[in-house]
Amino acid sequence: MEDIFQWCREGNALQVRVWLDDTEHDMNQGDDHGFSPLHWACKEGHIKIVEMLIRRGARINVTNLGDDTPLHLAAAHGHRPIVQLLLQNRVDVNFTNEHGNSPLHYACFWGYNAIAEDLLLAGALVSLANKDGDTPLDKTKGQLVQRLHELAVNQGQDLKKIQFKDQSWLGLKTRSRDATLSRHKGININELALHTRIATTPSGETWRGRWQKNDIVAKIIAVRECTPRIQRDFNEEFPKLRIFSHPNILPVVGCCVSPPSLVVISQYMSWGSLYSLLHGGGQLVVDAGAALRLARDVAAGMAYLHSLRDRALPMYSLTSKHVMIDEDLTARINMADAKFSFERGRHYSPAWSAPEALTKPPAKRNGEAADMWSFAVLLWELATREVPFADLSPMECGMKIALEGYRVTIPPGISPHISKLIKICMNEDPGKRPTFEMIIPILDKMKK
Repeated sequence: MEDIFQWCREGNALQVRVWLDDTEHDMNQGDDHGFSPLHWACKEGHIKIVEMLIRRGARINVTNLGDDTPLHLAAAHGHRPIVQLLLQNRVDVNFTNEHGNSPLHYACFWGYNAIAEDLLLAGALVSLANKDGDTPLDKTKGQLVQRLHELAVNQGQDLKKIQFKDQSWLGLKTRSRDATLSRHKGININELALHTRIATTPSGETWRGRWQKNDIVAKIIAVRECTPRIQRDFNEEFPKLRIFSHPNILPVVGCCVSPPSLVVISQYMSWGSLYSLLHGGGQLVVDAGAALRLARDVAAGMAYLHSLRDRALPMYSLTSKHVMIDEDLTARINMADAKFSFERGRHYSPAWSAPEALTKPPAKRNGEAADMWSFAVLLWELATREVPFADLSPMECGMKIALEGYRVTIPPGISPHISKLIKICMNEDPGKRPTFEMIIPILDKMKK
C-alpha cells in the first residue's frame, strides 16, 4: 500500500493530495500503532496537510492505541497553529488518553504557555486529574501556574480536583480504523457475525454485527431472484459507493455476494439515523443550533455527491432515514441506501420525493433539483420535529403528492429564515430550485 503515513510525516502535501483524490482511500485508517494520517501531520507540525485532511473528512477525535487524539500530539509538540485549527473543528478539548492526560496536561508539562492558554480558553479544565492524581496545574512551572489559575477562575471553572475515572469500558474511544476496512471489497459472508436485526423495510433487512473486530451494519438487499445478471450489476455498481473522501458521506466498506443474498456493509453509527434521532424518543434533544448543523452537514454531503457526476453513482433517495449520525453528531449520507439498477422504479419513501420524481422516469427529470425538494422536506422535518404525512400510507402519500398537490405545511413559530429557505428549495418549478452549493453559505450564515 502506498505509504500515506510516511507522506504525512514528511510533509509531502502533493502526494497526500493525489492520494486523497481517490475517493476509495480512507484517510481515517491507522498504521500499526493506530496513528491516523491526521495524527502524524499534527505530531510533525504540517499544517497544510492538517487543513487538507480535515477538509476531506478526517475524524478530529480519532485515537491511536494509546488513546491520544491529534490534539494531544499537536499540544505535546508545541504546534500552536494546528492546535488553534483543531479547536475550530468540534474537537474534544478534555479528551483523556490511557494515562488520564488531557492535551492541557502536555502543554503545561512541556511549557507551551500560549497553547495552554488557548486550550483553557476553549474549555480545557485545569482541575482534571490523570491516573497519578496530577492536574495540569500540577504539571505547570513558573508564572504560568498563576496565569492559568486566574484564567480558570475568570472562566467560572470549579477548581475542585476531578479524580480520574477509567471509562475505557464504555467504548467511547473512536479508534483509527484498520486499513483493511478501506482495502476490502468482496467479503466472505461467513466472516460476518450478525447479531441484531435493526430494521426490516421493503428494500431489505438491516443487521448490526462484527467483522474483523469492527462494529458494522449489514444491509441484505431484497431481491426476488439473485440472477447472474443481478449479481453482475451489483458487483459493477457497488464499488462506486466506496466514497471515503468526505466527512458527510458514510461509505460502503464491502459487499457479499452469496446467492440468494446480496449484502452491503458499512460502519456502525452509534446514534443511528437522523429519522430515529428526531422521532425515536431518545434522550438526545436536537435544539435549533444542532438542527442547523445537521442540515448543513447533509447539504455538504449532497453537494459533494452532485460533484461526482463522472462517477455515475447509483440512484440515491434523500430522506432522514438515509442520513446517519456519527458519534460526534455529524450527519453522513449513507451510501448503503443508494438504489442499484435492479431496484429502480421503487419508491419506498414518497413523503420526501419531489412530484416529478413520482411521475417521471430518471432520464426525464432533473435529479439534482429533485434532491433539493427532498432536502426541503428534511429541513421541514428538522424544524418541526414531525414526520411528513405521518397519517398516510406510502401509496396514499405518493398519489396525493404526485396528483393532488399535497405539500407539507409550515406551522407558525418556525424561524422565518428557515421557512423562506424551505419554500425556495421546494419551488414547484425544478429549474428554479437552488443547488446545494448555493444554500451552504445560507446555512452557514444562519448558524452564526
